[in-house]
Amino acid sequence: MAADCSVKNGERQIVVNPDILADFTALPFAAETFALVVFDPPHIQRSGDTSWLLKKYGVLRGDWREMLRLGFAECFRVLRIEGTLIFKWNEIEVPLREILELTPEQPLFGHRTGRQAKTHWVAFMKAGGQGEQTAKK
Repeated sequence: MAADCSVKNGERQIVVNPDILADFTALPFAAETFALVVFDPPHIQRSGDTSWLLKKYGVLRGDWREMLRLGFAECFRVLRIEGTLIFKWNEIEVPLREILELTPEQPLFGHRTGRQAKTHWVAFMKAGGQGEQTAKK
């Protein structure tokens, strides 16, 4: 383990132990399974292959805009009608407005956090009703 000057003892560990490991652009769940979905995709483009940011949060590579577009679509697919999607984005490199253009869904509200207010928490509700059911046919 390499020394880390951002922590008191110079070392830190990242432990990730998910119950399910899946591609967020092709989730292994049936449509309308969940009442709540949280979508916190990678938000950094420029990161070294051994950086802590990469290990902790992942990195945007390749056609990441299409990947996020597919991710939003999957989140809404597995979300129940009138379910809630919580989306987290840090706009340190890419502004939130550019990311919200990747989904046709409109957010209900959002909230900024962090020292520089660059982290956004955005809430969506999956619409229901006749219009959506007709569009699916």
